[in-house]
Amino acid sequence: MTDRLTPDRRSALMAKVRSQHTGPERAVRAISHRLGYRFRLHKKELPGTPDLVFPRLRSVILVHGCFWHRHSNCRKASMPKTRIEFWKAKFERNVSRDIAVRLALKKQGWRVLTVWECQLKKPTLVEKRVQKFLSACDQRKTVKSVR
Repeated sequence: MTDRLTPDRRSALMAKVRSQHTGPERAVRAISHRLGYRFRLHKKELPGTPDLVFPRLRSVILVHGCFWHRHSNCRKASMPKTRIEFWKAKFERNVSRDIAVRLALKKQGWRVLTVWECQLKKPTLVEKRVQKFLSACDQRKTVKSVR
């Protein structure tokens, strides 16, 4: 199957794909802020430049697009019809890099939560996950400071 777009139009379209400040990332930021948590964005000193960093809680939230990060069993993680070998290799690199980033963050003592783009269709569930993740970190900090 051939691409419906010319190479120049395909290139222009792909150039618009953002890696930071995406819609799903902004949604998770709004949820975290609404819950009362403050965070830093894209800390370059940390492995993988996490999307949201909660330094006081030593926690990070990674917001992954289903297509680029290959969310398993998700319809958004479709395989392009052209240049299959190129895309397969690219997606494998993305997935292996995601695994390495999670391990490196955990090795440095960071707690990691991944939120997938498709999960944001149900923002109340994402809000509950974020609340549970961050409040567990917050309670540990409170218990340590009381002792």
